[in-house]
Amino acid sequence: MTETKISKGFQTVVPSEIRKKFNVGPGDVMEWISTKEGVKIRFRKKLSLLDIAGIGETEEKTNAVELKKRAQRGEKM
Repeated sequence: MTETKISKGFQTVVPSEIRKKFNVGPGDVMEWISTKEGVKIRFRKKLSLLDIAGIGETEEKTNAVELKKRAQRGEKM
């Protein structure tokens, strides 16, 4: 178990072993999900141009709005 403190400005640090394990860095987003048991944290990677380049190439039927939502959620195609 790893723990960190919350500063006066309500900031905290992602421990280095967690950053390395999940390969997170500047520009990535932490999603805080409230559950009955507590809080679940999920990392969403910042998309690169290469990640977005193939987003329109899909076999399934979809539309531009759905593709945009997927990109905003950090989903890779």
